[in-house]
Amino acid sequence: MKLTFLGAGSTIFAKNVVGDCILAPEIGPFEVALHDIDPKRLEESRLMIEHINKKYGGKATVRAYADRKESLRGADFVVNAIQVGGYEPCTVTDFEVPKKFGLRQTIGDTLGIGGIFRALRTLPVLDDFARDIEEVCPNALFLNYVNPMAMLTGYLQRYTGVKTIGLCHSVQVCVPDLMRELGMDGAEDVRFRIAGINHQAWLLEVKDREGNDLYPEIKRRALLPEYAESTKWDRVRLEIMRRFGYYVTESSEHNSEYMPYFIKARNPELIERFHIPLDEYPRRCVKQIADWEKMRDGLVHNAEIEHVRSREYASRIIAAVLNNSPCRINANVLNTGHLIGNLPEEACVEVTCLVDGRGVTPTRVGNLPEQCAALNRTNINVQLMTIEAYRSKKKENIYMAAYLDPHTAAELTMDEIKDMCDALIEAHGSWLPAFH
Repeated sequence: MKLTFLGAGSTIFAKNVVGDCILAPEIGPFEVALHDIDPKRLEESRLMIEHINKKYGGKATVRAYADRKESLRGADFVVNAIQVGGYEPCTVTDFEVPKKFGLRQTIGDTLGIGGIFRALRTLPVLDDFARDIEEVCPNALFLNYVNPMAMLTGYLQRYTGVKTIGLCHSVQVCVPDLMRELGMDGAEDVRFRIAGINHQAWLLEVKDREGNDLYPEIKRRALLPEYAESTKWDRVRLEIMRRFGYYVTESSEHNSEYMPYFIKARNPELIERFHIPLDEYPRRCVKQIADWEKMRDGLVHNAEIEHVRSREYASRIIAAVLNNSPCRINANVLNTGHLIGNLPEEACVEVTCLVDGRGVTPTRVGNLPEQCAALNRTNINVQLMTIEAYRSKKKENIYMAAYLDPHTAAELTMDEIKDMCDALIEAHGSWLPAFH
C-alpha cells in the first residue's frame, strides 16, 4: 500500500494521519510519500515521521518528494492537507480587505467572502492534482481535509475523475463535547444520527443505550444559568438549537458567520452576548506559528516522540478498504440520488457512509427537518455559485456568490459587495486565476 500526503508541511496533521497508520495493527507494511512545496517543512515532517516509525516498529517506508507527480505515482490513497496562500499573504487579505467595507469575520475558511476567495485560489491547484492523479494513480482514493470542504470536494466529485471524499473533525466530537459542556455522563454510550452539509450538519437524534431521547434534557440544561460559563463559547449553536430545534455540528465561531443573525455592525452588543471571537482565524494562525517555533525540536528531533491514535478517520478508512473490514464514518459526498431528499442533487452533503473493500458507500438520510434543510440551502447556494464562478472564470459569478452569502448580504449593499470583490481580486493578484 502507498499513501501520499500532499501538504506534508502541515506537520501536526501529518503526525496524526501517518502516525495513526503506523500504530494501526490492521494496516501492514506501507510506503508513505510526503510532498510539500516548502522544502524545510517537508524535511521536518519527514524526520518526525521517521522517528515515529522507528519507535513503533518500523513498518513504514518514508520518502519525501519535491516532485508532486512522483509522490503520487502508484498511490492507493492520497491525503490532501494543503493551504494555498498561507496565513500571509492570503488569509490576511481575506480578512483585512472586507474590514475596509465594514464586513467582519471569525474564521473565513468555509463560507462567506473568506470562504469564496479561499476556494477560488485553491481550486486551480486541485485541478493540477486531479490531472496528476488521473495519469499516475487513477484508482487512488482522495481524502480531502481542506476547507472550504463542500466547495472543493464537490468540485472534484462533479468535474474530475478522482475518487474523492471530504473528511472533517466536527462530527466525531460534536456529541461528546456537547454532553461535557452540559455535565451529562455516558457520552461513549450515546447513539446519534447526524446529517446535513459540512460545518452545518444537524444532530437529528441523540439517544442513550436504552433508546431514551436525550434531546429534552439537553435543551433543558442549555437554558440553565449553572451552565452559562461552560457553554459561553457555544452560545451561537445553543441559540440555533433554541430557535430551530436542532444542534449543529461545527463550532459557534464558524456558525456565527454562516447565518445573518449574529455578526451585525448595527448591533455590536451581539458580539459580547454570544461571545463571538471576531478575527479568530488570523489570531489562531499567529499563535500556531509561534507555538511551532517552541515545539519544533520536540517533534522533529526527538527520537522518543510518542503518538496516540487520533480521532481522524483516515487510518480507519484505509484499513477498511484494504482488509474489506467494514467501518462507519461521516463523510462529504455528492447528494447523488438525493441522499438528503430536500437538498439539491449537485450539493456536497455530509452523511453517514459505510467503508469496506468496495470503497465508500453513502447511506440515504431522507428529508431533513425543513428548517434545517432551508438553512443548509442558503449555504449551498454560495457553494454552488462559487464553483460556477471558478468554472466560468467570470467576475459576475464571483459577485453573485457573494450576493447570495447570508452574512455578507445582511451587512453590505450589492454595490458594496461588488466593490469588495473587485478589491479582493486585485489584492490577491496572481494567487487567483484570471477572471473576466
